[in-house]
Amino acid sequence: MVAISAPGSLRPLHPLHAILLAFPLPLFLGALLSDLAYQASFHVQWANFSSWLIAGGLLVGAFALLWALVNLFRGRMARRGRPTIYFVVLLAMWVLGFVNALVHAKDAWATMPEGLYLSVIVALLALVAAWIGYSGFRARGVE
Repeated sequence: MVAISAPGSLRPLHPLHAILLAFPLPLFLGALLSDLAYQASFHVQWANFSSWLIAGGLLVGAFALLWALVNLFRGRMARRGRPTIYFVVLLAMWVLGFVNALVHAKDAWATMPEGLYLSVIVALLALVAAWIGYSGFRARGVE
């Protein structure tokens, strides 16, 4: 039996785009976990870890955002809804992640609680972006 997708169904991500999208979620989630560790222990190194993880998430997230922008303008007008939402969520993730990086650039003691709140929001946005991006995968055929 072969499953054939409908012509208007979702297209899967390009493999390179899928790889780029795979990085922001664990990096921003790691930053959230290191912020939680800093809140519990007040060891400055946890704030440093968080800053580096946020920087990594922003770096790779910028390439995923750029790819989503190109796909937004390359796509047909009829299927603009989902790619637009995906781009907006990625943009919000990146902008709030940048604000989070600026907050984490302050003294470690001064990053709490704003840095923790921003890390929660950015990690959730990264999860939503990954969910939207990867939910476009459909089975091409089953035998």
